[in-house]
Amino acid sequence: MPGPAPLTVGAAAAESGWSARMLRYLEHHGLVVPSRTRSGYRTYGLGELNRLRALRTLRERHAVDLAEIAFAARLRREPELRTAVDGWLAAGEDAGSWIEWEQRKHERLLAA
Repeated sequence: MPGPAPLTVGAAAAESGWSARMLRYLEHHGLVVPSRTRSGYRTYGLGELNRLRALRTLRERHAVDLAEIAFAARLRREPELRTAVDGWLAAGEDAGSWIEWEQRKHERLLAA
């Protein structure tokens, strides 16, 4: 037996409690990506609706905003960015090492 029919962006917004504009924002940042019809319309199935509910729970439980979650997703997609952020954070853990980190950064800029 087939599942429920996919929902349009407006129907998905009404069902999930997110606005249609917010659904487009979430898609833009790769957080919840709906399927597309041949003519390009977004369609939301049970998987996307469950992901929207889980996203709301994640935000409430951990007091994070969408920009933070979008950045975390970007860190997972971009290894170079993740490495740079990890290096910057590690440098801050050792009070003296931030000077070394800054010096290496300036040396790289001068060499370029």
